[in-house]
This record gives sequence, structure tokens and C-alpha cells, in this order.
Amino acid sequence: MSKLAEVVRTQFNERRVVILGDIVADQFLHGTISRVSREAPVFILNHDMTDTRPGGAANAAANVASLGGEPVLVGFVGNDANGSLLQEKLSTSNVDCKFIVSGDQLQTTTKVRVLAGQQYAPRQQVIRIDYADHEPIGDALYTRLKQNLIAACDGAEAIILSDYNYGAAESGIAELARQRSKEAGIPLIIDSRFRLPDFPEATAATPNQEEVEQILGKDFTAEDCASLRERLGFKALLVTRGNKGMILFEEGEAPQHLDAIGPKEPIDVTGAGDTVIGAFALGLAAGLSFSDSAIIANHAGGIVVMKRGTATVTAAELLASLKNRPEDLSLANRT
Repeated sequence: MSKLAEVVRTQFNERRVVILGDIVADQFLHGTISRVSREAPVFILNHDMTDTRPGGAANAAANVASLGGEPVLVGFVGNDANGSLLQEKLSTSNVDCKFIVSGDQLQTTTKVRVLAGQQYAPRQQVIRIDYADHEPIGDALYTRLKQNLIAACDGAEAIILSDYNYGAAESGIAELARQRSKEAGIPLIIDSRFRLPDFPEATAATPNQEEVEQILGKDFTAEDCASLRERLGFKALLVTRGNKGMILFEEGEAPQHLDAIGPKEPIDVTGAGDTVIGAFALGLAAGLSFSDSAIIANHAGGIVVMKRGTATVTAAELLASLKNRPEDLSLANRT
């Protein structure tokens, strides 16, 4: 067994990771196409089933749990049917939900993906319907969220901030997470869909290539990424690049290129970034370096993109992927 596999097996268990951010219910509505409607040139879909899964920050928490960690989720959900379904799924996945703030005035952010196909044929996503609050979140709810974040961080070994721009990662909340990280001497890792420059002075961030392009432009270079890391005050920047793997930019080190794990054509990339940040945070919480944590996250990402829908990676799957790694961990390509 490789050294990294041994760390996953023996040191990921019960690592307390706080996941702060936008909690999303990912729903997959499966249906069978029966015929074309007389009312318009559209297919009629007979509903078969709807599967509700954790998305956004909730998916990062579910991945921490499936890898053996102790995730503590902090964010908003509504007192509605989707919120109840989501919290039930999270509780059965061993995610600590007691620091979630709920309220009648909140609507659970929900992404409904309609998967359609003829009988006995594969289902394909034909449309996504998003439901989210359009009203500002009140000060009283943010006060409760801050109180819950302070309590949740007691004994934490890492903090994830998962920002999908739905309101949980408000500037005052992010600053509090940064303070808790520095006071406790634990890593704060950022995943922001649109606003990475709004979260400086964290420990690390895990943007994908598209998110980096939003900041630096499509023709960004390794030097641009290194400068971005330095400008934002991160110790490490892990850029995920789909089937091209990852590049780690670390303070005082040359860029580290990690080839993609597994097949080059993914089945579904939905939520893969949540898996990556969950595995990366657990590695750091267990005392691993940025480099070794990135290797683990790369394996986890390679596994999850071969699953359909928003999914998680188990510790057993990760161990199986890591088991053939040689004891020498210096094989990653630094250029």
C-alpha cells in the first residue's frame, strides 16, 4: 500500500471539516418519452422518479463524509419540501446538519435536471430548471449563521468555503471564517464559482479552468496563475482542468502538473469540484502537504466523473485508485 493510501486509511477518519457555503438540492427528474404533444412540437415526458441529492456545499460535505471525515455543514435552507428531502439525505450520509440555518422566509436553492429518453434507452439531460431566493437574506439570518459558524469551528481541522453566489458566503461571513482559520491555525480552502478575488488571504483555492479564465482571460499562462496566487495571498492555488488534469501553484515551488486519472472522456462532471475540494481539505486536515493533498484530490476527481449525477467518492474507491502508487511520492511533474 502506498504512503498516501495509508494516510487515507488511517488518518481521514473523524477529521472534522467545516463546510460553509451555499447549500443546494440537486434533483434529477427521470422520465420516459412517450409521444409528441398535439399542443406544440415538444415531447411528452412520463415522470418515472425524482432523485434528490446534496449539491454545492452540501455535496462537498457529503464527499467528506464518504471519505471518512466528520463534515459539519453551515449554510441556509428553507423550511420547504426540498429542504426537508435534502437534510434527510444529508443526515443519512453522516453529515452534521445542526448548524444549518433554516427559515420560512428562505427557499431551498434547487437545481432540477430533467433526464429524458425512450423506454430502454439511456436518459439524457434535456433542460435544467433552477429555483433560488431572489430576495436579500435578512440581517437576523446572517447573525444566526455567524453564531453557528463560530460554534461549528470548535475543534475543526479545516474549513471549506463553497460559494455559488447564492448569498451564504457574504463578506462578513467570509471574514469570520478567515479569522477562525488564522486563530486556530487550520487551513481555509475556497471554491468560488464567480468571485474568487473576493476571498483573499485564505490558505488555498481550487478553481476550475473556466473560473480562472473569468479572472485572467482565456490565454492565461502558468506565470499568470502564479501571480494570481501571490496577489490573492494564497499559499496554494489548485487549478482543475478536466481531462487535462490539474496544476498546483504553491508558494516557493515550481508549478506541479498532475495528469488526469482514468478515462479521458468523463461520464458526468456535475459536482466534481465539490469532490476535489472535499478530498483536498481532508488531506490538509490530516497534515499532508499541498502536493500530496492535490494528488489525492486528483484521484478522487477522476473517480467521481465516471459516475452519473451529483456523486461522492468512497474511501474504498480512493484506496483502490491509490494502491498502485509507488512509495516514492516525488513522481509528480514539476516544471
